Amino acid sequence: MSFFSTRAGMIFSGLLVGVMAVFLVLMGNPANMGVCIACFYRDVAGALGLHQAATVQYMRPEILGILLGAFITSLVAREFKPQGGSSTMLRFLIGVVVMFGALVFLGCPLRMILRLGAGDLNAFVALIGFMAGILTGIFFLKNGFTLGRAYNQSTAAGYVLPLIFLALLILAGGTGIFLVSTEGPGSLHAPFLISLIVGLVVGFLAQRTRLCIAGGIRDAFLIRDFHLVSGFLAILVGAIIMNLIFGKFKLGFVEQPIAHTSHLWNFLGLYVVGLGATFLGGCPLRQTVLAGHGNVDSAVTIIGFIVGAALAHNFGIAASPKGVGTAGQYIVVISIVLLFIIGFIHSKFGAALNNSQKQASIKG
Repeated sequence: MSFFSTRAGMIFSGLLVGVMAVFLVLMGNPANMGVCIACFYRDVAGALGLHQAATVQYMRPEILGILLGAFITSLVAREFKPQGGSSTMLRFLIGVVVMFGALVFLGCPLRMILRLGAGDLNAFVALIGFMAGILTGIFFLKNGFTLGRAYNQSTAAGYVLPLIFLALLILAGGTGIFLVSTEGPGSLHAPFLISLIVGLVVGFLAQRTRLCIAGGIRDAFLIRDFHLVSGFLAILVGAIIMNLIFGKFKLGFVEQPIAHTSHLWNFLGLYVVGLGATFLGGCPLRQTVLAGHGNVDSAVTIIGFIVGAALAHNFGIAASPKGVGTAGQYIVVISIVLLFIIGFIHSKFGAALNNSQKQASIKG
């Protein structure tokens, strides 16, 4: 048995991720944002010119490194297995919706944990919403929810996104072709090489341990398995220790960095992420790692993340430290309704409706 498949390996990996995330903040990343999958895809979308929010544009080496680290590790471990074809377009749509929810909260589930680790109690409100979303997802899973079976794909298909990320990394390191913020969160970043190394290490650890925050909570509630959940608890502990040591811990709701105190929308934003991640089979971090494995459906989901980030900033959906705008509020509600529709259609409820319609058609 590999060390990383044990509980000790999971806890070690989580602690290391928490420590490295705060280290990135000390090296220049935005406060409480050492590693944030949603925020970094948003910055990548900005660097590519897909949105015009000048304060969040930077080709983040961390996110490129996470996927490439998982890709390299899966090749070395002979676990690279391209698969796909499981409701691919629905996964793209759910990816868009998950990004909407994350940017209304101002962070992915990983940043939620890191914000908690710095004393931001707004993230605790979001955690309750995240768990509620996962519990809703479990309800649908228990009632037969599935997006369908994935099928083996060509090796070339599995290479597409990793090679695109490799090209982005080379261009980011060797040219100045991408947009870069001169102020705001996008202008704050650790040195390029340090960010890349941390990303590669996180990708390696997440690939070896199958680290997934949504999956951990799902397994704890669904099958009373606390293996994965121990990983994100370890991330929290690692972040708390580092923030206490370096004076970055501030307990409270107000004046938290890159956060807002709109509790309802913090709750509902992460509710969307929790429900969407349960439907997808993993949180944004896990989707990134799976894409490194060659999972084509996860690759399409990541494209959904990037498109969702672009739409969120082009149309005023994303929140700001001042709060959540009207567009963001409407989109969160619409996203919840959309996810419920997907849940009902792809569970036994949808199957029962189809059967009743068929029987009515036969009788007619």
